[in-house]
Amino acid sequence: MRVEYKQKCVRCKKNFVIVTRNTPYPTCHECQKGQMEKEITDPEMKKFFDIPEKFYTENQFLRNIKISYARYGQLTEKQRSAFEKTVIKMKEAKE
Repeated sequence: MRVEYKQKCVRCKKNFVIVTRNTPYPTCHECQKGQMEKEITDPEMKKFFDIPEKFYTENQFLRNIKISYARYGQLTEKQRSAFEKTVIKMKEAKE
């Protein structure tokens, strides 16, 4: 059983974020939006990150992966597979 609860964002202190016990710094989508909007030039990665904005809004892990790519310019194979698995689970839950 996975316990989720709402906590205020550690940056803006006004938006609530759904967190679990493994979430170290709950940050809302609005606070991370500026970091995510960095231009992605690689066409393969542009397609990789082309998922509905709602997924990024709901899932902090997906936002963190995209920010990591924007910062470092690459992802490990484990990061890529975890990102893909999370997106697949979210698409299945949506249906």
